[in-house]
Amino acid sequence: MATTVVKPSLTIAGDDHRMRRDIGTIGLLFTGIGSVIGSGWLFGALNAAEIAGPASILSWAIGGIMIVFIGLCYAEIGVLFPHSGGVVRYPHYAFGSFASFTTGWITWLAAASVAPIEVEAALQYATNYLPWLTTLSSDGTPVLTAPGYGVAAGLMLLFCVINIYGVRWFARVNTAIVWWKLVVIVLVVAVLLTLSFNASHLTAFGGFAPYGSHGVFSAIATGGIAFSYFGFRQGVELAGETRKPQRNVPLTLIGSVVICGLIYILLQLAFVGAVPTDSLSHGWVDVGRNFTGDTHVLAQFGPLAAIAGVLGATWLAVLLYIDAVISPADTGLIYTTVTARLSYAMGRNRNAPTALATVTQRGVPWVSIALAFIVGLIFFLPFPGWQKLVGFITSATVLSFGSGPLVLLAMRKQLPNRERRFYLRGGIVIPFLAFWSSNLIVYWSGWDTNWKLFVAVLLGFALLAAHELTHRGRTPRLDFRHGMWVLPWLAGLCIISYLGSYPDPAKGAGNLGVIDFNYGFLATFLLSALVIWLSQRYRLPAERVEEQVPEPAPARR
Repeated sequence: MATTVVKPSLTIAGDDHRMRRDIGTIGLLFTGIGSVIGSGWLFGALNAAEIAGPASILSWAIGGIMIVFIGLCYAEIGVLFPHSGGVVRYPHYAFGSFASFTTGWITWLAAASVAPIEVEAALQYATNYLPWLTTLSSDGTPVLTAPGYGVAAGLMLLFCVINIYGVRWFARVNTAIVWWKLVVIVLVVAVLLTLSFNASHLTAFGGFAPYGSHGVFSAIATGGIAFSYFGFRQGVELAGETRKPQRNVPLTLIGSVVICGLIYILLQLAFVGAVPTDSLSHGWVDVGRNFTGDTHVLAQFGPLAAIAGVLGATWLAVLLYIDAVISPADTGLIYTTVTARLSYAMGRNRNAPTALATVTQRGVPWVSIALAFIVGLIFFLPFPGWQKLVGFITSATVLSFGSGPLVLLAMRKQLPNRERRFYLRGGIVIPFLAFWSSNLIVYWSGWDTNWKLFVAVLLGFALLAAHELTHRGRTPRLDFRHGMWVLPWLAGLCIISYLGSYPDPAKGAGNLGVIDFNYGFLATFLLSALVIWLSQRYRLPAERVEEQVPEPAPARR
């Protein structure tokens, strides 16, 4: 397919052949690991312990397994179509423009807010040394000062510059930082297990699971566990820029979750055993408030640094303070890259402005990077409830995961003869478990978070309508009939969440609490089955898919 020349040095890529394949095996795997290990692990151990007690160890394992189900689905389609921004483009191939815009909008919105939130987290931790970066608002929420906003904008600009210079430079910078992050987190586990591990904490103070199965599963969505695994999908987002995608994409998707999952489980075990015993006098639910060390340090810089200080490992506390800046900043760098690839893909789909697909001679989508920078500056604004965006990101990102299993099932019927160098066995079992898992995590996120997500989805529909009206005749057909399953899916999740028991209705979130813990499993199971049936019943016909799916890229070494 020919390219359309926009400027002498810029083109809108007709396919992914313009994107440079500069990321090798280790570079792509470390991109996934570096994106997984952000700021979440610094707080996840405490949050999960307060919700599930020692059984939070199981929460990390179960959460990892649920994410692996999703990752396996993306591994097959990611190898089948190693395209940059593939998470947005795959639904377009299988279900048409309406479905791809909806899932793409949700995915992009979640990804676009991660980089600024990670930068904000890094600057908040750095306030220990540079107190002029942040201040407390009237309700006690940390917000950027005017100079802090300038520093935050500078960091976002730095991320963009690194990306503009090409993905090869990005991979080199990220690989070095990921080695640092791995060393720090392994040191934390080793020190806590060696200096202060009290095995009685696993069964005392209410037993291993003091808050039952409700606490175990709730911790996955609200304790930072799901959030801490989110970077696994970067192998798909950058699939068009790696050599040998049939090896590198599955390795990144599954390897990043398995490696980080094992580390997280060990970290949770070490944290449970290292918490000062007298801080558990009121049980695990109050362990943060009853911590006997420096509570100011605990609140501002995280429980792991506080415990290290109490144990006398001052050197480790210093490393954690440093890492509390480096880890979030690295994740912000990665998500700047990923956000640009998502909007690039939406531009390629032509249900968003095609300028977003404009690339430089280096193969970098510079317009999409500029958009990520501008939107990032907007997210920095200290509007009320800004910190709740982390919960919003969790719900939105997991919701976007759901399209992967549906695309996988559809593509097996639409393109049965296309070569699959990675094939997920087991028929419909793993795709169903993956889709059900994504719906469960959204449900567990709670109504107080989910209603904001559904409002954002409605905003996306309004933007789609405006784009269709202003670009009449220049956009692909919506194929609403083939993507209509999106509406009962989102509406069903909205209703189940509103009727559900997450969070506890007594907390005043507005949900009714009619559906209890057990019926929540059943309701999401039935919804998942219905949506899978609808999506496969109304998928695009095979001939349409053959027309719009690009030919396989030439082999590259």
